[in-house]
Amino acid sequence: MKTRRALTDRASAVPALAEAFREHGFEGASLTVGKGSLYNFFPGGKEEMMEAVLADIDHWFAESIFLPLERAEDPAQAIASMFEDVTAYFRSGRRVCLVGCLGLNTSGAAFAVTIRDYFARWISAIAQCLEVGKVPPDAARQLAEEAVSGIQGAIVLARALEDETTFHRILRRQHSTLTDAIGAWAGSQAP
Repeated sequence: MKTRRALTDRASAVPALAEAFREHGFEGASLTVGKGSLYNFFPGGKEEMMEAVLADIDHWFAESIFLPLERAEDPAQAIASMFEDVTAYFRSGRRVCLVGCLGLNTSGAAFAVTIRDYFARWISAIAQCLEVGKVPPDAARQLAEEAVSGIQGAIVLARALEDETTFHRILRRQHSTLTDAIGAWAGSQAP
């Protein structure tokens, strides 16, 4: 961890820990700077630190992404807002999805339920929003899975290619696919 800022409490440590885990992974993150204070805040060690980080991520996604989709009255606007917020959160593909990254390696096994619940809720929230837009449940579920996998893939490609325009192109296509589905199904339901 390269930060030198004072970590005065557990809450102030979580963002710094998140970035350390994003950049170095669960096993690779060196938590030696301020280690004494970190372990005072997190006596359960790295596992407790990661649990706190995942809870923080879950809280942000619940408030900013999941709930607005689940409560959408205007599904097209909710989908547009999701893509805007996801673009900002993942910094146009320059920021690793820690939950996705953790899910890909063996150290993620300890957090399997949290990882599964995160992705399942995201898919469910998009599907629910699409259903409000008159997209049939099976089609809504498939489109939601494609959207989440497309976002995750866009993050990987943007970082691998060192090209954030890749992230934007993929998200634009995903956004179009979802709004086109809403338009097509809502249009077919018109009197």
